[in-house]
Amino acid sequence: MTEFVDSRSRLRRISSRQNALVKELRQAFAHATLSDDGHCAIEGVRVIEEAVRSGLRFKALFVSEGAEDRAQRLLPQISSHAEALLLSPDLFTSAVSTEAPQGVAALVKVKQFAAEDVVAGTNPLVLVAAGIQDPGNLGTMLRSAEAFGATGALLAEGTVSQWNAKAVRASAGSLFRLPVVKSALQSILPLLKERQIRLVGTSSHKGRPIDEADLSGSIALLIGNEGAGIDRRIISQIDELAAIPHSPKVESLNAAIAASVLLYEASRQRRAG
Repeated sequence: MTEFVDSRSRLRRISSRQNALVKELRQAFAHATLSDDGHCAIEGVRVIEEAVRSGLRFKALFVSEGAEDRAQRLLPQISSHAEALLLSPDLFTSAVSTEAPQGVAALVKVKQFAAEDVVAGTNPLVLVAAGIQDPGNLGTMLRSAEAFGATGALLAEGTVSQWNAKAVRASAGSLFRLPVVKSALQSILPLLKERQIRLVGTSSHKGRPIDEADLSGSIALLIGNEGAGIDRRIISQIDELAAIPHSPKVESLNAAIAASVLLYEASRQRRAG
């Protein structure tokens, strides 16, 4: 059984910007990547609690002076093996990504997956993000992917890092549980064909209406860049183009909304079948 100790006694005051854990947190946030040993930098009470709920292992919890009440809430949920550091407000702010931080951040060990994990199963539903640049859009897409039963997501070149702090927050914990893999399109497409997974793209004005398209089988839903849409070089390799009917007064849908609508329709068809 995991042992927990009084949260007040766990906080260790750190004042140096050169502290190894503080530097690891700062660099992970700054570069929107995992640390060398596979830890993700996260921030905010809700995201940290989602990491706890997802069963992730904590390396360290960082608390800004003045946010000790939040530490009292979080520390009982975190293994006593994790470091618990108390930082001055200036030092904390220098290490995190938001301009108005909540005063709590952490380094957590995330699960890492291979592309084969994303397409696993007898009837995979895969989200392919091809050139999604807004981290909020990506995070929302991953949240919808988990909500509607996707087996995972493949992030092609030109797509923002899933470890961007805004993407992590927008995913609302889904990134901690859903298999998500960065991969070049030239690696993704042969893998889909090998597994007999149909590639379905989306368009604002062209293609078959989604309620008429077959989204019930093994499919990968491809969402292109927010401004340019799907790269023309990929169009010829798509098995089907699906359109989301909407008012002509609206030029196009937000990428995250389009992905959510497609994922919902795929989920609906699967339930109906």
